[in-house]
Amino acid sequence: MRRILLLIAVQIFLPALGKANTDSLPEPPQVRAQNHVVSLTLHAVNANGRDAFAFNGGTIAPVIRAAPGDVLEITYINDLPAKSQETCAVNPCMNMSNLHFHGLTVSPRAPQDDVLGMLAKPGQVLRYSVEIPRDHTPGLFWYHTHPHGESERQVLDGMSGAIVIEGMERYAPKVGGLREHVMVLRGLSIEHDPKAAELRRDVEIPSKGCGRESEAAEEIFTVNGALRPRIEIAPKERQFWRMVNASPDRYLDIQLDGQTFEIVALDGMPLAYHEPKVPTRSTSHLLLAPAGRLEAIVTGPPPGTHRVLRTLCVDTGPDGDPNPGMVLADLVQPGLEASPKQVQAIDHRLPVYKPIQVESLKKVAANFIVTFTEDKNGFYINGRKFAADASPMTSARVGTYQHWRIVNETAELHPFHIHQVHFLAYAENGIPLAHPAWLDTVNVPYRSSVDVILDFTDPVIKGMSVFHCHLLNHEDKGMMAKILFK
Repeated sequence: MRRILLLIAVQIFLPALGKANTDSLPEPPQVRAQNHVVSLTLHAVNANGRDAFAFNGGTIAPVIRAAPGDVLEITYINDLPAKSQETCAVNPCMNMSNLHFHGLTVSPRAPQDDVLGMLAKPGQVLRYSVEIPRDHTPGLFWYHTHPHGESERQVLDGMSGAIVIEGMERYAPKVGGLREHVMVLRGLSIEHDPKAAELRRDVEIPSKGCGRESEAAEEIFTVNGALRPRIEIAPKERQFWRMVNASPDRYLDIQLDGQTFEIVALDGMPLAYHEPKVPTRSTSHLLLAPAGRLEAIVTGPPPGTHRVLRTLCVDTGPDGDPNPGMVLADLVQPGLEASPKQVQAIDHRLPVYKPIQVESLKKVAANFIVTFTEDKNGFYINGRKFAADASPMTSARVGTYQHWRIVNETAELHPFHIHQVHFLAYAENGIPLAHPAWLDTVNVPYRSSVDVILDFTDPVIKGMSVFHCHLLNHEDKGMMAKILFK
């Protein structure tokens, strides 16, 4: 085993720090179903001082591709050292680990998406068997570690990967046959990197501060593990891009210079699923909170033009962390030997829509209010820090919808996330949003509120689940609570 882990350490996939990557966008390995079962083994390892997922002899987390009705059979082996050399939000680090299947409408009970009871110490093994419902929506989801107190460190190190549930062409026929790119955007800490100033220049972080922040950025973004890679796209070529903000604590305001995104899905939810008459919408940029996903059609720029994929400055509030603009990737025309287009199987089944009449739900008082607060001792929901042995803060009867209000009483942004379900975010500070959206993670502006309608109708969600701030440092320090779906 030591020899295997040594080989993994040698093969660890990290960007060539010190200069921008001049190579094409890396394509992670993909794992697909055989006889409706997606089977794989992941190891949690520490290589070159970073925690990582080891898979098939390397440390590039695979894209898991499944169809509705498939089962994910995942053996997760915690090969982290018994004693951690890293720093956690709550020390000492115990190197506990597990998996969360973010955004999937699956059971919160073991051996499925159980983040409360399924925890592996170093040397232990977890065996997941996650049943994707036959009526599950297609889209982009992701998996990441979720041990309370250690989540932020592990996800920052890169312990995450994408999940694609096939069939988006049922709800957005335009994507059928297009070249597809799955992009996992991760924050990379450069706080103690001797080449930090050079790295900031490589991704063109402005010298002036972002918002009210004057301190230098401590993180830069990579795309599929590469620093500022090249994305090949021909003039007027249409491609299907699927992007996840896999940073534990940084926002993305995604923009493609001079181009627009034709959005087909957000947070793994096709726009057409609830609004069949509005299958797409266009935007010049989009705010992606940590854990947020964007699936969109993009069009290649005119010949001879230089275009970049970038994130804009995000003002995270007086108490927030620096979140400056930077270049994520460069768009280039394909060379003579263009990479072959991946051809996905087309799902010819007719779409099943779920329009919901929510106006009456908006008019009633909130069934539950979530209030985010913080002080020098930690982060709280409704005045309470998370405790593993605590009773659920609230409950919901399966088969119902609920109106919740998320209140942020702090001086920084907080993204609200709930496991197992999606919700309609429709108002901010009581004012209707221009583009209400079904999400599983929503940004809550500082000293503001967001109103949402949660869909608790799927019987598969029964059990104990959680909701929390998806700034994982905040979740680790207490900003999480239990909910019982009964």
